Amino acid sequence: MISSCKSNTPVVYLISQKKIPMPPKLALFICVIYVFLLLRLERKQTPNVSWVLWIPTVWMLVIASKPLGTWFGSGHHYTGSPLDQIFLSILLFSSMLILVSRKFKFSMAIKENAALIFLIAYMLVSVLWSEELFDSIKRWIRELIVILMAFLVRSERDPRQAMQSLFKRSIYVLIPLSLLLIKYFPEYGIQYRSMGGQMWIGATLQKNGLGRLCLISAFFLIWTLVQRWKGKDIPVSKYQTYADLFVLMLTLFIMSGPGGQFSATAIASLGVGLVVFIGLLWSQKHRIILGANSLTIITILIFGLGALQPFMGGSFVKDIASNFGRDVTLTGRTEIWASLLPDLMRQPFFGHGFASFWTPMTEKIHDIGEAHSGYLEVMLDTGFLGLILLAIFLISYCRKAQRLLYDDYDWGSLSICFLLMAMIHNISESSINSFTSQLTAVLLFLAVSSSAATSYASIVAPIKATSPRIKFPSYSRKKKTTITSFQRISHR
Repeated sequence: MISSCKSNTPVVYLISQKKIPMPPKLALFICVIYVFLLLRLERKQTPNVSWVLWIPTVWMLVIASKPLGTWFGSGHHYTGSPLDQIFLSILLFSSMLILVSRKFKFSMAIKENAALIFLIAYMLVSVLWSEELFDSIKRWIRELIVILMAFLVRSERDPRQAMQSLFKRSIYVLIPLSLLLIKYFPEYGIQYRSMGGQMWIGATLQKNGLGRLCLISAFFLIWTLVQRWKGKDIPVSKYQTYADLFVLMLTLFIMSGPGGQFSATAIASLGVGLVVFIGLLWSQKHRIILGANSLTIITILIFGLGALQPFMGGSFVKDIASNFGRDVTLTGRTEIWASLLPDLMRQPFFGHGFASFWTPMTEKIHDIGEAHSGYLEVMLDTGFLGLILLAIFLISYCRKAQRLLYDDYDWGSLSICFLLMAMIHNISESSINSFTSQLTAVLLFLAVSSSAATSYASIVAPIKATSPRIKFPSYSRKKKTTITSFQRISHR
């Protein structure tokens, strides 16, 4: 087309006037190279992490994106695919062998996470009254695999560094991949609505899944950059900070969605997390210590509010939804909740059995495949008893996070913020009903790895509860310098 133009017409002008799209294969090649460079930087920064961490990393990449059967066009989202079953079986047996070879102390890990074990055990018991016994057992085994993945992270030499590595690897792969699929492979990265318009789904199954991925990625990257600004996360290259900033910008761009089609719940949850994080930084700077039960009370209040919303018709969140351009029905959520409450009240105390409520029949009846409320999902599957056990687990996690503030304030802040974001997110989305959801898996991993960290700290350097003064890390600089902030954090 350019060669047929008049000779006096500049070629550069023609190119600038008409956008020439990048070939998808070239975009794929550039994406692979960029991800490889990011992973190489991450590897240099975490030398104490063993190759075993790639097992939970690969698992996290799969559960945060599309199932293997979806990528390769086999299986159904309800029954699963043979490829996914083979993959999970390999993870199950390999993780068990590695933990045994490492002489992992299962008894100590179970004792420190008793609330989690009780919850998982009740999920197994509830399988007995499930109408889909075999499928329910298979789903429970997937929950067991999550615990084994968390134990693998805990068995690392430095569980906290392993968790950071797990975060970064997942983000470095899935965020660029999601943008690639949206822009150059829309048949995988874009979902078209029946009433018109499109929704970005990226590497995930649907819009809200992409919102969860962006929520986790954006907050962790911001937390990492703050750590680097404080001199606690030393980059291995002067370009690493700029690379993380670029990934953060990609995350926020993807989170914005096309034409207002974004996950308002994820954005609201991120806003809450950032406000709490800033508040914790302010408390650290002014040496203000949270009361022993203050965080527990906040956790109970948010949990109770989320659990009551389906019964109250979403009265609390209606005004908030209007600020995000959503209608008073929360995009149809209140109608969904009203239609599901009769099913809940038929078996209110013990539920329909773990992961057994949503079947092809119930999906056809309600014309949807989820309750859009994590708390309602828990009650439908495991009843009020399951909801109580979940609350106990979250309160236990909350107390661990608060104790962690005395050992590592920044890591404790990260744990607290993820807890609050997860509970807010599940008021109008479903993820807390299963540990195979990325957001809930993050909570489980943080709970287990924090147990290992606090246990080790209690042996090596116990903290005296009667100490009249607690020393927090200071923001002050040792001496003045003319080097800019980004130059300082980009070198050792």
